[in-house]
Amino acid sequence: MNTRLMTGIAAFFAFIAVCFPALAWDYEGHRTVNQLALASLPSDFPAFVHSAATEERIAFLAGEPDRWRNTQDVTLRHANGPDHYIDLEELGLYGLKPESLPVFRYDFVAELALARKAHPEKFRQIDPNHNEDHTRELVGFLPWAITESYGKLKSGFSYLKTFQENGGTPEEIANAQANIVYIMGVMGHYVGDSSQPLHATIHHHGWIGDNPQHYSTNGRIHSWIDGGFFNKIGGANLAELKGKVRPAHVVTIDSRSANPEEIFQATMLFIMDQQKLVEPLYQLDRDGKLSGDANTVKEGRAFLEGQLLKGGQQLGDVWFSAWKHAPSDSFLAGQLAKRGHGKQPEKKAP
Repeated sequence: MNTRLMTGIAAFFAFIAVCFPALAWDYEGHRTVNQLALASLPSDFPAFVHSAATEERIAFLAGEPDRWRNTQDVTLRHANGPDHYIDLEELGLYGLKPESLPVFRYDFVAELALARKAHPEKFRQIDPNHNEDHTRELVGFLPWAITESYGKLKSGFSYLKTFQENGGTPEEIANAQANIVYIMGVMGHYVGDSSQPLHATIHHHGWIGDNPQHYSTNGRIHSWIDGGFFNKIGGANLAELKGKVRPAHVVTIDSRSANPEEIFQATMLFIMDQQKLVEPLYQLDRDGKLSGDANTVKEGRAFLEGQLLKGGQQLGDVWFSAWKHAPSDSFLAGQLAKRGHGKQPEKKAP
Protein backbone atom coordinates (compact mmCIF):
# COMPACT_ATOMS: atom_id res chain seq x y z
CA MET A 1 0.00 0.00 0.00
CA ASN A 2 1.55 3.36 -0.97
CA THR A 3 2.31 6.11 1.56
CA ARG A 4 -0.29 8.53 0.18
CA LEU A 5 -3.08 5.93 0.46
CA MET A 6 -1.99 4.97 3.99
CA THR A 7 -2.01 8.64 4.99
CA GLY A 8 -5.46 9.11 3.49
CA ILE A 9 -6.86 6.09 5.32
CA ALA A 10 -5.35 7.27 8.60
CA ALA A 11 -6.85 10.72 8.16
CA PHE A 12 -10.25 9.26 7.33
CA PHE A 13 -10.09 6.96 10.34
CA ALA A 14 -9.23 9.87 12.62
CA PHE A 15 -12.09 11.91 11.13
CA ILE A 16 -14.76 9.28 11.69
CA ALA A 17 -13.48 8.54 15.19
CA VAL A 18 -14.06 12.16 16.13
CA CYS A 19 -17.28 12.80 14.22
CA PHE A 20 -19.14 9.58 14.97
CA PRO A 21 -18.97 8.39 18.60
CA ALA A 22 -19.05 4.59 18.83
CA LEU A 23 -22.47 4.06 20.31
CA ALA A 24 -24.04 0.60 20.19
CA TRP A 25 -27.75 -0.09 19.95
CA ASP A 26 -30.04 2.83 20.62
CA TYR A 27 -31.61 3.09 24.07
CA GLU A 28 -34.46 0.82 23.01
CA GLY A 29 -31.99 -1.84 21.88
CA HIS A 30 -30.09 -1.68 25.15
CA ARG A 31 -33.37 -1.89 27.08
CA THR A 32 -34.22 -4.98 25.07
CA VAL A 33 -30.92 -6.65 25.98
CA ASN A 34 -31.52 -6.03 29.70
CA GLN A 35 -35.14 -7.17 29.44
CA LEU A 36 -34.10 -10.39 27.71
CA ALA A 37 -31.51 -11.01 30.40
CA LEU A 38 -34.18 -10.55 33.07
CA ALA A 39 -36.40 -13.02 31.23
CA SER A 40 -33.57 -15.58 31.28
CA LEU A 41 -33.10 -15.62 35.05
CA PRO A 42 -34.16 -18.94 36.60
CA SER A 43 -36.76 -19.17 39.34
CA ASP A 44 -34.19 -19.53 42.13
CA PHE A 45 -32.47 -16.23 41.29
CA PRO A 46 -33.10 -13.58 44.00
CA ALA A 47 -36.72 -12.56 43.60
CA PHE A 48 -36.26 -8.89 44.48
CA VAL A 49 -35.10 -8.12 40.93
CA HIS A 50 -38.47 -9.10 39.49
CA SER A 51 -40.78 -6.49 40.95
CA ALA A 52 -42.22 -4.33 38.18
CA ALA A 53 -40.46 -1.22 39.46
CA THR A 54 -37.09 -2.97 39.74
CA GLU A 55 -37.30 -4.50 36.27
CA GLU A 56 -38.07 -1.06 34.87
CA ARG A 57 -35.10 0.38 36.79
CA ILE A 58 -32.76 -2.28 35.34
CA ALA A 59 -34.10 -1.63 31.84
CA PHE A 60 -33.71 2.15 32.25
CA LEU A 61 -30.13 1.81 33.49
CA ALA A 62 -29.17 0.06 30.24
CA GLY A 63 -28.85 3.54 28.75
CA GLU A 64 -26.77 5.07 31.53
CA PRO A 65 -23.25 4.79 30.04
CA ASP A 66 -24.46 6.46 26.84
CA ARG A 67 -26.02 9.26 28.88
CA TRP A 68 -22.58 9.86 30.40
CA ARG A 69 -21.34 10.42 26.85
CA ASN A 70 -23.64 13.40 26.38
CA THR A 71 -21.38 15.57 28.52
CA GLN A 72 -18.35 17.48 27.26
CA ASP A 73 -16.44 16.81 30.48
CA VAL A 74 -13.16 15.47 29.09
CA THR A 75 -12.25 13.46 32.19
CA LEU A 76 -15.52 11.54 32.02
CA ARG A 77 -15.13 11.10 28.25
CA HIS A 78 -11.62 9.76 28.82
CA ALA A 79 -12.78 7.23 31.41
CA ASN A 80 -16.05 6.20 29.77
CA GLY A 81 -15.58 6.31 26.01
CA PRO A 82 -13.12 3.42 25.50
CA ASP A 83 -15.20 1.10 27.71
CA HIS A 84 -17.72 0.72 24.87
CA TYR A 85 -15.53 -1.00 22.26
CA ILE A 86 -12.37 -2.89 21.39
CA ASP A 87 -10.88 -2.68 17.90
CA LEU A 88 -9.54 -6.21 17.64
CA GLU A 89 -7.72 -5.76 14.33
CA GLU A 90 -5.47 -3.11 15.89
CA LEU A 91 -4.04 -5.55 18.40
CA GLY A 92 -1.68 -6.97 15.79
CA LEU A 93 0.10 -3.61 15.54
CA TYR A 94 1.02 -4.02 19.21
CA GLY A 95 2.12 -7.63 18.87
CA LEU A 96 -0.93 -8.78 20.85
CA LYS A 97 -3.50 -11.50 20.21
CA PRO A 98 -7.14 -11.33 21.36
CA GLU A 99 -7.03 -14.75 22.98
CA SER A 100 -4.04 -13.89 25.20
CA LEU A 101 -4.66 -10.36 26.44
CA PRO A 102 -3.82 -9.52 30.07
CA VAL A 103 -6.79 -9.71 32.41
CA PHE A 104 -5.80 -6.45 34.10
CA ARG A 105 -6.78 -3.20 32.39
CA TYR A 106 -3.65 -1.25 33.31
CA ASP A 107 -1.30 -4.08 32.34
CA PHE A 108 -2.94 -3.83 28.92
CA VAL A 109 -2.47 -0.04 28.84
CA ALA A 110 1.19 -0.49 29.73
CA GLU A 111 1.65 -2.93 26.85
CA LEU A 112 0.09 -0.45 24.43
CA ALA A 113 2.37 2.34 25.64
CA LEU A 114 5.51 0.20 25.46
CA ALA A 115 4.69 -0.92 21.91
CA ARG A 116 4.08 2.65 20.77
CA LYS A 117 7.37 3.79 22.30
CA ALA A 118 9.35 0.91 20.79
CA HIS A 119 7.85 1.16 17.28
CA PRO A 120 6.33 4.61 16.70
CA GLU A 121 6.55 4.10 12.94
CA LYS A 122 3.76 1.50 13.11
CA PHE A 123 1.14 3.92 14.35
CA ARG A 124 -0.73 6.76 12.71
CA GLN A 125 -0.06 10.28 13.89
CA ILE A 126 -2.72 11.59 16.28
CA ASP A 127 -4.02 15.10 15.81
CA PRO A 128 -4.03 16.67 19.31
CA ASN A 129 -6.86 18.96 18.25
CA HIS A 130 -9.05 15.87 17.84
CA ASN A 131 -7.85 14.12 20.97
CA GLU A 132 -8.99 16.32 23.81
CA ASP A 133 -9.98 13.29 25.89
CA HIS A 134 -6.71 11.40 25.19
CA THR A 135 -8.41 8.25 23.89
CA ARG A 136 -7.15 8.07 20.31
CA GLU A 137 -4.08 6.11 21.46
CA LEU A 138 -6.28 3.37 22.88
CA VAL A 139 -7.70 0.18 21.37
CA GLY A 140 -10.74 0.09 23.68
CA PHE A 141 -11.53 -1.53 27.02
CA LEU A 142 -14.87 -3.28 26.47
CA PRO A 143 -13.89 -6.73 27.87
CA TRP A 144 -12.39 -5.11 30.96
CA ALA A 145 -15.50 -3.00 31.53
CA ILE A 146 -17.61 -6.17 31.52
CA THR A 147 -15.24 -8.20 33.69
CA GLU A 148 -14.81 -5.43 36.25
CA SER A 149 -18.60 -5.00 36.41
CA TYR A 150 -18.90 -8.73 37.05
CA GLY A 151 -16.51 -8.32 39.99
CA LYS A 152 -18.57 -5.46 41.39
CA LEU A 153 -21.77 -7.48 41.05
CA LYS A 154 -20.22 -10.51 42.70
CA SER A 155 -19.16 -8.26 45.60
CA GLY A 156 -22.70 -6.89 45.84
CA PHE A 157 -24.19 -10.37 46.10
CA SER A 158 -21.53 -11.29 48.68
CA TYR A 159 -22.43 -8.55 51.11
CA LEU A 160 -26.17 -8.92 50.44
CA LYS A 161 -25.97 -12.60 51.40
CA THR A 162 -23.93 -11.70 54.47
CA PHE A 163 -26.38 -9.05 55.62
CA GLN A 164 -29.26 -11.48 55.12
CA GLU A 165 -27.57 -14.35 56.97
CA ASN A 166 -25.92 -12.42 59.81
CA GLY A 167 -28.49 -10.02 61.16
CA GLY A 168 -28.27 -7.08 58.79
CA THR A 169 -30.93 -4.45 59.23
CA PRO A 170 -33.81 -4.10 56.75
CA GLU A 171 -32.25 -0.82 55.63
CA GLU A 172 -28.87 -2.45 55.00
CA ILE A 173 -30.47 -5.26 53.02
CA ALA A 174 -32.56 -2.81 50.97
CA ASN A 175 -29.50 -0.70 50.20
CA ALA A 176 -27.48 -3.77 49.19
CA GLN A 177 -30.28 -4.80 46.85
CA ALA A 178 -30.41 -1.29 45.35
CA ASN A 179 -26.67 -1.41 44.69
CA ILE A 180 -27.04 -4.75 42.92
CA VAL A 181 -29.84 -3.42 40.74
CA TYR A 182 -27.70 -0.44 39.71
CA ILE A 183 -24.71 -2.60 38.79
CA MET A 184 -26.88 -5.09 36.92
CA GLY A 185 -28.50 -2.35 34.87
CA VAL A 186 -25.34 -0.43 33.99
CA MET A 187 -23.22 -3.47 33.16
CA GLY A 188 -25.97 -4.59 30.81
CA HIS A 189 -25.01 -1.71 28.56
CA TYR A 190 -21.50 -3.04 28.04
CA VAL A 191 -22.63 -6.60 27.41
CA GLY A 192 -25.11 -5.15 24.93
CA ASP A 193 -22.23 -3.30 23.26
CA SER A 194 -20.33 -6.57 22.96
CA SER A 195 -23.17 -8.14 20.97
CA GLN A 196 -23.03 -5.41 18.28
CA PRO A 197 -20.30 -6.59 15.87
CA LEU A 198 -19.24 -3.07 14.94
CA HIS A 199 -17.95 -2.62 18.51
CA ALA A 200 -15.21 -5.16 17.96
CA THR A 201 -13.67 -3.81 14.77
CA ILE A 202 -11.84 -0.91 13.16
CA HIS A 203 -14.63 -0.91 10.57
CA HIS A 204 -17.06 0.58 13.09
CA HIS A 205 -18.19 3.51 10.96
CA GLY A 206 -17.80 2.18 7.43
CA TRP A 207 -15.22 -0.08 5.83
CA ILE A 208 -11.69 1.30 5.80
CA GLY A 209 -8.63 0.20 3.84
CA ASP A 210 -8.69 -2.36 1.05
CA ASN A 211 -12.28 -3.02 0.01
CA PRO A 212 -12.47 -5.62 -2.78
CA GLN A 213 -15.99 -6.67 -1.72
CA HIS A 214 -17.31 -3.11 -2.10
CA TYR A 215 -18.62 -2.76 1.43
CA SER A 216 -20.14 0.53 2.56
CA THR A 217 -17.73 3.28 3.54
CA ASN A 218 -20.58 5.43 4.82
CA GLY A 219 -19.96 6.40 8.45
CA ARG A 220 -23.70 6.37 9.10
CA ILE A 221 -23.89 2.59 8.89
CA HIS A 222 -23.21 2.37 12.61
CA SER A 223 -26.19 4.48 13.65
CA TRP A 224 -28.37 2.62 11.14
CA ILE A 225 -27.47 -0.73 12.73
CA ASP A 226 -27.88 0.67 16.25
CA GLY A 227 -31.40 1.92 15.73
CA GLY A 228 -32.25 3.25 12.30
CA PHE A 229 -33.20 -0.19 10.99
CA PHE A 230 -35.40 -0.99 13.97
CA ASN A 231 -36.98 2.45 13.91
CA LYS A 232 -37.99 1.87 10.29
CA ILE A 233 -39.53 -1.57 10.90
CA GLY A 234 -41.28 -0.69 14.15
CA GLY A 235 -38.77 -2.09 16.63
CA ALA A 236 -37.56 -5.49 17.71
CA ASN A 237 -40.18 -8.05 18.67
CA LEU A 238 -39.49 -8.31 22.41
CA ALA A 239 -42.24 -10.83 23.17
CA GLU A 240 -41.03 -13.16 20.43
CA LEU A 241 -37.41 -12.84 21.55
CA LYS A 242 -38.33 -13.60 25.16
CA GLY A 243 -39.83 -16.85 23.94
CA LYS A 244 -36.42 -17.84 22.56
CA VAL A 245 -34.42 -17.16 25.73
CA ARG A 246 -33.10 -20.20 27.60
CA PRO A 247 -32.66 -20.16 31.40
CA ALA A 248 -29.44 -18.44 32.42
CA HIS A 249 -26.56 -20.57 33.66
CA VAL A 250 -22.94 -20.04 34.67
CA VAL A 251 -20.89 -18.61 31.81
CA THR A 252 -19.19 -21.40 29.87
CA ILE A 253 -15.90 -21.92 28.05
CA ASP A 254 -15.81 -24.81 25.60
CA SER A 255 -19.08 -26.17 27.04
CA ARG A 256 -17.82 -26.23 30.64
CA SER A 257 -18.64 -23.82 33.44
CA ALA A 258 -16.12 -21.00 33.69
CA ASN A 259 -14.43 -20.35 37.01
CA PRO A 260 -14.69 -16.81 38.42
CA GLU A 261 -11.14 -16.01 37.29
CA GLU A 262 -12.04 -17.03 33.73
CA ILE A 263 -14.79 -14.47 33.15
CA PHE A 264 -12.40 -12.23 31.21
CA GLN A 265 -11.42 -15.11 28.94
CA ALA A 266 -15.07 -16.06 28.39
CA THR A 267 -15.92 -12.43 27.63
CA MET A 268 -13.12 -12.19 25.09
CA LEU A 269 -14.29 -15.37 23.37
CA PHE A 270 -17.81 -13.94 23.13
CA ILE A 271 -16.52 -10.68 21.63
CA MET A 272 -14.28 -12.55 19.19
CA ASP A 273 -17.29 -14.55 18.00
CA GLN A 274 -19.23 -11.35 17.34
CA GLN A 275 -16.29 -9.84 15.47
CA LYS A 276 -16.51 -12.74 13.02
CA LEU A 277 -19.89 -11.33 12.00
CA VAL A 278 -18.53 -7.98 10.84
CA GLU A 279 -18.20 -9.08 7.21
CA PRO A 280 -21.57 -10.91 7.14
CA LEU A 281 -23.15 -7.71 8.46
CA TYR A 282 -21.50 -5.62 5.74
CA GLN A 283 -22.56 -8.20 3.16
CA LEU A 284 -26.17 -7.92 4.27
CA ASP A 285 -25.91 -4.15 4.01
CA ARG A 286 -24.29 -4.28 0.55
CA ASP A 287 -26.97 -6.67 -0.70
CA GLY A 288 -29.83 -4.48 0.51
CA LYS A 289 -30.89 -6.85 3.31
CA LEU A 290 -30.56 -4.15 5.96
CA SER A 291 -32.53 -1.46 4.18
CA GLY A 292 -35.65 -2.13 6.22
CA ASP A 293 -37.73 -2.44 3.04
CA ALA A 294 -40.63 -4.86 3.26
CA ASN A 295 -39.36 -7.22 0.58
CA THR A 296 -35.92 -7.67 2.22
CA VAL A 297 -36.62 -7.10 5.91
CA LYS A 298 -36.77 -10.72 7.05
CA GLU A 299 -33.08 -11.57 6.77
CA GLY A 300 -31.85 -8.29 8.23
CA ARG A 301 -34.31 -8.47 11.09
CA ALA A 302 -33.28 -12.05 11.93
CA PHE A 303 -29.61 -11.03 12.03
CA LEU A 304 -30.00 -7.97 14.24
CA GLU A 305 -32.61 -9.47 16.55
CA GLY A 306 -30.32 -12.47 16.84
CA GLN A 307 -27.57 -10.18 18.13
CA LEU A 308 -29.91 -8.63 20.70
CA LEU A 309 -30.83 -12.13 21.83
CA LYS A 310 -27.16 -13.12 22.14
CA GLY A 311 -26.50 -10.03 24.22
CA GLY A 312 -29.44 -10.71 26.52
CA GLN A 313 -28.48 -14.35 26.92
CA GLN A 314 -24.84 -13.52 27.68
CA LEU A 315 -25.87 -10.84 30.16
CA GLY A 316 -28.20 -13.22 32.00
CA ASP A 317 -25.37 -15.74 32.24
CA VAL A 318 -22.97 -13.12 33.62
CA TRP A 319 -25.54 -11.99 36.21
CA PHE A 320 -26.21 -15.59 37.17
CA SER A 321 -22.48 -16.34 37.42
CA ALA A 322 -21.88 -13.36 39.73
CA TRP A 323 -24.65 -14.58 42.02
CA LYS A 324 -23.47 -18.19 42.03
CA HIS A 325 -19.80 -17.29 42.44
CA ALA A 326 -20.36 -14.79 45.26
CA PRO A 327 -18.67 -15.97 48.48
CA SER A 328 -19.61 -14.85 51.97
CA ASP A 329 -18.11 -11.49 52.93
CA SER A 330 -16.04 -12.69 55.86
CA PHE A 331 -14.96 -9.23 56.95
CA LEU A 332 -18.54 -7.97 57.02
CA ALA A 333 -19.67 -11.13 58.83
CA GLY A 334 -17.10 -10.40 61.53
CA GLN A 335 -18.30 -6.83 61.89
CA LEU A 336 -21.90 -7.97 62.17
CA ALA A 337 -20.94 -10.53 64.80
CA LYS A 338 -19.64 -7.73 67.00
CA ARG A 339 -23.16 -6.41 67.30
CA GLY A 340 -23.92 -9.47 69.36
CA HIS A 341 -27.01 -11.63 69.53
CA GLY A 342 -29.06 -9.75 67.00
CA LYS A 343 -28.44 -6.32 68.52
CA GLN A 344 -28.96 -3.75 65.79
CA PRO A 345 -26.96 -0.52 65.34
CA GLU A 346 -28.51 2.52 66.90
CA LYS A 347 -30.18 4.91 64.53
CA LYS A 348 -28.94 8.47 64.69
CA ALA A 349 -31.44 11.19 65.38
CA PRO A 350 -32.32 13.23 62.31
